[in-house]
Amino acid sequence: MMTRSELTALIRRKKSFLCVGLDPDMERIPECIRKNSNDPLFDFNRRIIDATIGKAVAFKPNIAFYEMHGSKGWESLEKTMAYIAGHRAGPVFSIADAKRADIGNSSAAYARTFLESMPFDAVTVSPYMGHDSVRPFLSYQGKWAVILALTSNLGAADFQILSADGDEAVQADYPNAENKLYEVVMKKCMDWGSPDNMMFVVGATKAGMLGSVRQLVPDHFFLIPGVGAQGGDLPAIASVAMNNEVGILVNSSRGILYASSGDDFDNKAGEEAARLQEEMEAILGRQFSWAG
Repeated sequence: MMTRSELTALIRRKKSFLCVGLDPDMERIPECIRKNSNDPLFDFNRRIIDATIGKAVAFKPNIAFYEMHGSKGWESLEKTMAYIAGHRAGPVFSIADAKRADIGNSSAAYARTFLESMPFDAVTVSPYMGHDSVRPFLSYQGKWAVILALTSNLGAADFQILSADGDEAVQADYPNAENKLYEVVMKKCMDWGSPDNMMFVVGATKAGMLGSVRQLVPDHFFLIPGVGAQGGDLPAIASVAMNNEVGILVNSSRGILYASSGDDFDNKAGEEAARLQEEMEAILGRQFSWAG
């Protein structure tokens, strides 16, 4: 469990808003791990965590990379989460990138899976089915729902930026909004949760739209994927996405995990995490007196 004030304090202490995506692709895990480990997913994660936890404020396992391996993958995920929770360099914020939602009782079961049975602080949630599919994730004190809003993938254009003419609530409260579907989604979701238990996923590859998104949603945290392998520009993103409490977590997955394919993969991952943290510290120093 990590409250908003605790997360903000962690960002200040580490002078970082880095989230490391733990997406262990068995085909890309270095041979030294695959050949010599009984649990290559966990052992790969363990070394990545050790190398990066000093620079990161959050870790985000993508559940797909675990559940594809059946019960063994879930065991690796459980071991990974226990390792993060007990790490001497902790605490850090943890996000289950599961993209879950269903009818109410099914969503309640999903919420219990990630926010009760497993020690995650947050879980990514699809809002497409509406309020009764999202609210179960908001019922845990000190836990978070991370709502998919404007994502970084190419297919985001298929639905998310379509015109949503006729939503009077958005038009009345935000007359300058373009009234796109993602804007309606974000505005509606703000009625269900608060900045203390709800974040939004906003992709780094949408940097040109982030300013208007921040205007629409001034107080909530944004989880921003797409920095690194997907080419997001960190200074450009931060300049328009941060609020007066920083309010962003920027995720890097492949750029850190696979900075090297050799035996030195963890050292190279640590170097990439340190590079990003140094860039973040400089950005924070220009924006906030406490970071100078």
